[in-house]
Amino acid sequence: MKRSILSLIVAGSLSTSVMAAGDNTWEESAKDAWIDGKAEATLLFNGNLDSFDINTDVQNGKVILTGKVDNSVEKKLAEELVRNIDGVTEVDNQLAVVEKHAKHADDMERKNESMTAANDPRDDMDTEEAMDSADEETDELAQETEEGVDDGMSALTDAKIATVVKTRLLMDSDISGFDIDVDVKDGNVTLTGNVDSEAERKLAVEIARNADDVIDVEDNMEVSRQTAMNK
Repeated sequence: MKRSILSLIVAGSLSTSVMAAGDNTWEESAKDAWIDGKAEATLLFNGNLDSFDINTDVQNGKVILTGKVDNSVEKKLAEELVRNIDGVTEVDNQLAVVEKHAKHADDMERKNESMTAANDPRDDMDTEEAMDSADEETDELAQETEEGVDDGMSALTDAKIATVVKTRLLMDSDISGFDIDVDVKDGNVTLTGNVDSEAERKLAVEIARNADDVIDVEDNMEVSRQTAMNK
Protein backbone atom coordinates (compact mmCIF):
# COMPACT_ATOMS: atom_id res chain seq x y z
CA MET A 1 0.00 0.00 0.00
CA LYS A 2 2.80 2.39 0.91
CA ARG A 3 4.51 1.65 -2.40
CA SER A 4 1.29 2.42 -4.29
CA ILE A 5 0.88 5.73 -2.49
CA LEU A 6 4.55 6.61 -3.14
CA SER A 7 4.14 5.75 -6.83
CA LEU A 8 1.10 8.00 -7.07
CA ILE A 9 2.97 10.88 -5.43
CA VAL A 10 5.95 10.51 -7.81
CA ALA A 11 3.66 10.26 -10.83
CA GLY A 12 1.73 13.33 -9.71
CA SER A 13 4.95 15.32 -9.24
CA LEU A 14 6.22 14.37 -12.64
CA SER A 15 2.92 15.32 -14.26
CA THR A 16 2.94 18.69 -12.53
CA SER A 17 6.54 19.33 -13.69
CA VAL A 18 5.70 18.39 -17.25
CA MET A 19 2.62 20.64 -17.25
CA ALA A 20 4.63 23.55 -15.79
CA ALA A 21 7.35 23.09 -18.40
CA GLY A 22 4.69 22.96 -21.08
CA ASP A 23 3.12 26.19 -19.81
CA ASN A 24 6.51 27.94 -19.79
CA THR A 25 7.24 26.79 -23.31
CA TRP A 26 3.84 27.99 -24.48
CA GLU A 27 4.34 31.38 -22.81
CA GLU A 28 7.77 31.80 -24.40
CA SER A 29 6.41 30.84 -27.82
CA ALA A 30 3.50 33.24 -27.45
CA LYS A 31 5.88 36.05 -26.40
CA ASP A 32 8.18 35.36 -29.35
CA ALA A 33 5.19 35.39 -31.71
CA TRP A 34 4.10 38.76 -30.32
CA ILE A 35 7.60 40.22 -30.72
CA ASP A 36 7.78 38.84 -34.28
CA GLY A 37 4.47 40.46 -35.22
CA LYS A 38 5.47 43.74 -33.59
CA ALA A 39 8.82 43.74 -35.41
CA GLU A 40 7.19 43.10 -38.79
CA ALA A 41 4.64 45.88 -38.19
CA THR A 42 7.34 48.32 -37.05
CA LEU A 43 9.42 47.69 -40.17
CA LEU A 44 6.35 47.77 -42.43
CA PHE A 45 5.18 51.19 -41.29
CA ASN A 46 8.61 52.80 -41.56
CA GLY A 47 8.70 54.67 -44.86
CA ASN A 48 12.48 54.47 -45.16
CA LEU A 49 12.61 50.67 -45.37
CA ASP A 50 11.37 48.09 -47.87
CA SER A 51 10.03 45.65 -45.28
CA PHE A 52 9.15 43.06 -47.93
CA ASP A 53 12.89 42.37 -48.33
CA ILE A 54 13.43 41.93 -44.57
CA ASN A 55 12.63 38.72 -42.70
CA THR A 56 12.31 38.45 -38.92
CA ASP A 57 12.66 35.40 -36.69
CA VAL A 58 12.44 35.39 -32.88
CA GLN A 59 13.97 32.84 -30.53
CA ASN A 60 13.59 33.42 -26.78
CA GLY A 61 13.48 37.19 -27.24
CA LYS A 62 16.39 37.26 -29.68
CA VAL A 63 15.40 38.76 -33.04
CA ILE A 64 17.22 37.55 -36.15
CA LEU A 65 17.05 39.87 -39.18
CA THR A 66 17.71 38.41 -42.62
CA GLY A 67 17.15 39.65 -46.15
CA LYS A 68 18.54 42.66 -47.95
CA VAL A 69 18.57 46.46 -47.78
CA ASP A 70 19.92 49.17 -50.06
CA ASN A 71 22.62 50.58 -47.76
CA SER A 72 24.23 50.38 -44.34
CA VAL A 73 22.05 53.20 -43.00
CA GLU A 74 18.91 51.13 -43.62
CA LYS A 75 20.59 48.09 -42.07
CA LYS A 76 21.34 49.92 -38.85
CA LEU A 77 17.94 51.63 -38.87
CA ALA A 78 16.16 48.27 -39.01
CA GLU A 79 18.24 47.03 -36.07
CA GLU A 80 17.58 50.12 -33.95
CA LEU A 81 13.83 49.96 -34.63
CA VAL A 82 13.62 46.31 -33.60
CA ARG A 83 15.90 46.75 -30.57
CA ASN A 84 13.45 49.32 -29.17
CA ILE A 85 10.58 46.79 -28.97
CA ASP A 86 9.57 45.59 -25.49
CA GLY A 87 10.79 42.08 -24.73
CA VAL A 88 13.67 42.07 -27.22
CA THR A 89 16.82 40.83 -25.51
CA GLU A 90 19.20 40.80 -28.48
CA VAL A 91 19.29 41.54 -32.22
CA ASP A 92 21.27 39.40 -34.66
CA ASN A 93 21.51 41.63 -37.73
CA GLN A 94 22.25 39.41 -40.74
CA LEU A 95 20.84 41.84 -43.31
CA ALA A 96 22.86 42.00 -46.53
CA VAL A 97 23.57 45.38 -48.10
CA VAL A 98 22.83 45.24 -51.83
CA GLU A 99 23.47 48.50 -53.65
CA LYS A 100 20.88 49.06 -56.38
CA HIS A 101 22.70 51.96 -57.97
CA ALA A 102 26.40 51.60 -57.31
CA LYS A 103 27.34 54.41 -59.65
CA HIS A 104 24.92 56.83 -58.06
CA ALA A 105 26.16 55.80 -54.63
CA ASP A 106 29.74 56.60 -55.64
CA ASP A 107 28.69 59.97 -57.02
CA MET A 108 26.80 60.71 -53.84
CA GLU A 109 29.80 59.78 -51.70
CA ARG A 110 32.06 62.09 -53.70
CA LYS A 111 29.57 64.92 -53.38
CA ASN A 112 29.26 64.37 -49.64
CA GLU A 113 33.04 64.37 -49.24
CA SER A 114 33.37 67.63 -51.16
CA MET A 115 30.55 69.26 -49.18
CA THR A 116 32.04 68.08 -45.89
CA ALA A 117 35.46 69.40 -46.84
CA ALA A 118 33.97 72.79 -47.71
CA ASN A 119 31.51 73.20 -44.84
CA ASP A 120 32.74 71.21 -41.86
CA PRO A 121 34.88 73.46 -39.58
CA ARG A 122 36.01 70.40 -37.64
CA ASP A 123 37.31 68.68 -40.74
CA ASP A 124 40.76 68.04 -39.26
CA MET A 125 39.50 66.58 -36.01
CA ASP A 126 39.93 62.83 -35.81
CA THR A 127 37.78 60.47 -33.76
CA GLU A 128 40.04 60.54 -30.71
CA GLU A 129 39.95 64.34 -30.58
CA ALA A 130 36.17 64.26 -30.95
CA MET A 131 35.90 61.87 -28.01
CA ASP A 132 38.15 64.14 -25.93
CA SER A 133 35.93 67.10 -26.81
CA ALA A 134 32.83 65.17 -25.76
CA ASP A 135 34.51 64.19 -22.48
CA GLU A 136 35.35 67.83 -21.77
CA GLU A 137 31.74 68.83 -22.30
CA THR A 138 30.67 66.06 -19.93
CA ASP A 139 33.12 67.22 -17.27
CA GLU A 140 31.78 70.76 -17.48
CA LEU A 141 28.23 69.54 -17.04
CA ALA A 142 29.25 67.24 -14.20
CA GLN A 143 30.76 70.17 -12.26
CA GLU A 144 27.36 71.81 -12.12
CA THR A 145 26.11 68.97 -9.92
CA GLU A 146 27.88 70.45 -6.89
CA GLU A 147 25.23 73.18 -6.55
CA GLY A 148 22.48 70.89 -5.27
CA VAL A 149 21.68 67.25 -4.65
CA ASP A 150 18.51 66.91 -6.70
CA ASP A 151 19.51 69.26 -9.48
CA GLY A 152 22.98 67.78 -9.38
CA MET A 153 21.78 64.22 -9.93
CA SER A 154 19.57 65.37 -12.80
CA ALA A 155 22.43 67.28 -14.42
CA LEU A 156 24.77 64.31 -14.03
CA THR A 157 22.24 62.00 -15.69
CA ASP A 158 21.71 64.50 -18.51
CA ALA A 159 25.46 64.79 -18.99
CA LYS A 160 25.78 61.02 -19.20
CA ILE A 161 22.95 60.81 -21.73
CA ALA A 162 24.46 63.59 -23.84
CA THR A 163 27.84 61.87 -23.86
CA VAL A 164 26.43 58.46 -24.78
CA VAL A 165 24.23 59.81 -27.59
CA LYS A 166 26.90 62.13 -29.01
CA THR A 167 29.53 59.39 -28.91
CA ARG A 168 27.30 56.90 -30.72
CA LEU A 169 26.52 59.48 -33.39
CA LEU A 170 30.20 60.35 -33.84
CA MET A 171 31.28 56.72 -34.02
CA ASP A 172 28.61 55.78 -36.58
CA SER A 173 30.13 56.10 -40.05
CA ASP A 174 26.68 56.45 -41.65
CA ILE A 175 25.73 59.58 -39.70
CA SER A 176 27.18 63.09 -39.94
CA GLY A 177 27.76 63.22 -36.20
CA PHE A 178 29.64 66.52 -36.31
CA ASP A 179 26.58 68.18 -37.85
CA ILE A 180 24.18 67.08 -35.08
CA ASP A 181 23.90 68.90 -31.75
CA VAL A 182 22.66 66.99 -28.71
CA ASP A 183 20.96 68.83 -25.85
CA VAL A 184 19.49 67.04 -22.82
CA LYS A 185 17.18 68.45 -20.14
CA ASP A 186 15.67 66.19 -17.48
CA GLY A 187 16.13 63.12 -19.69
CA ASN A 188 14.57 64.75 -22.76
CA VAL A 189 16.94 64.78 -25.74
CA THR A 190 16.77 67.45 -28.44
CA LEU A 191 18.58 66.82 -31.72
CA THR A 192 19.33 69.75 -34.03
CA GLY A 193 21.49 70.15 -37.12
CA ASN A 194 21.68 68.72 -40.63
CA VAL A 195 21.56 65.17 -41.98
CA ASP A 196 21.87 63.74 -45.48
CA SER A 197 18.58 61.82 -45.73
CA GLU A 198 15.34 60.89 -44.02
CA ALA A 199 16.78 57.44 -43.26
CA GLU A 200 19.81 59.00 -41.56
CA ARG A 201 17.49 61.32 -39.64
CA LYS A 202 15.39 58.42 -38.39
CA LEU A 203 18.50 56.43 -37.46
CA ALA A 204 19.84 59.32 -35.37
CA VAL A 205 16.50 59.56 -33.52
CA GLU A 206 16.43 55.82 -32.80
CA ILE A 207 20.04 55.86 -31.56
CA ALA A 208 19.13 58.64 -29.12
CA ARG A 209 15.89 56.93 -28.10
CA ASN A 210 17.70 53.67 -27.30
CA ALA A 211 20.17 55.28 -24.89
CA ASP A 212 19.63 54.51 -21.21
CA ASP A 213 17.57 56.97 -19.10
CA VAL A 214 16.17 58.81 -22.16
CA ILE A 215 12.54 59.85 -21.62
CA ASP A 216 11.77 61.42 -24.99
CA VAL A 217 13.51 62.64 -28.15
CA GLU A 218 12.64 65.88 -29.94
CA ASP A 219 13.72 65.89 -33.59
CA ASN A 220 14.66 69.35 -34.87
CA MET A 221 17.05 68.10 -37.55
CA GLU A 222 16.80 69.13 -41.19
CA VAL A 223 17.53 67.08 -44.30
CA SER A 224 19.98 69.25 -46.20
CA ARG A 225 21.10 66.80 -48.90
CA GLN A 226 17.90 64.97 -49.81
CA THR A 227 18.30 65.88 -53.47
CA ALA A 228 21.74 64.28 -53.62
CA MET A 229 20.42 61.13 -51.98
CA ASN A 230 17.61 60.72 -54.49
CA LYS A 231 19.69 61.12 -57.62
